[in-house]
Amino acid sequence: MAETSHLKELTKGLLRENPTLVGLLGMCPTLAVTSQASNALGMGLATTFVLIGSNLVISLLRRVIPATVKLPCYIVIIAGFVTIIDFLIHGFLPELHEALGTFLSLITVNCIILGRAEMFACKHGPLPSVLDGLGMGLGFTGSLFVIGSVREIFGQASWMGLALPEGFPTMSLFSQTAGGFLVLGFLIAIVGRMTKKPQTQGCAGHCAGCAAGCAAPEEGGGKA
Repeated sequence: MAETSHLKELTKGLLRENPTLVGLLGMCPTLAVTSQASNALGMGLATTFVLIGSNLVISLLRRVIPATVKLPCYIVIIAGFVTIIDFLIHGFLPELHEALGTFLSLITVNCIILGRAEMFACKHGPLPSVLDGLGMGLGFTGSLFVIGSVREIFGQASWMGLALPEGFPTMSLFSQTAGGFLVLGFLIAIVGRMTKKPQTQGCAGHCAGCAAGCAAPEEGGGKA
């Protein structure tokens, strides 16, 4: 049972509770950094690192942090991990750091991270919290990567910096913000269709209606 629960925590963010395509969270970086697949992948992985780290620390300190100041404490913890990943990307991937710009620092106020801290990490143990952060982070990364790939392929005729065959049809719309909204809207519709639960109708009301309908002619005949 424990293994099943852990697997559920890990996989729920990939599609069923995807923070971007189902929860509609983190829209700012989703639209701002997805003009290229590499930038989208970098932002997603950076956010995943912060999600895992902050979830772990908040879970470990959940009995120590006073309820009256929990939100400021969460933000301080998240900001610490954002600073770490900011320094790492700046030192080892300066081009990616320049491309992400201020949006890298804005991970601190990303509603996905603060939301998981408030809704999950402060109520569960370290392992489930880490799995929750990893699953949500990978779901966020996957969403950004798909959007960035579509926009780069059809907007710039390239993918991950590799040029596509000459003559590949492109549309400048995909390189613009409007193209980001367009791709995001289509993905939300597709995922919403995939995750929609089938509606089932009970037979109790239907049978009661049938019984009433069948009884009506008999009553009418008796009165006549």
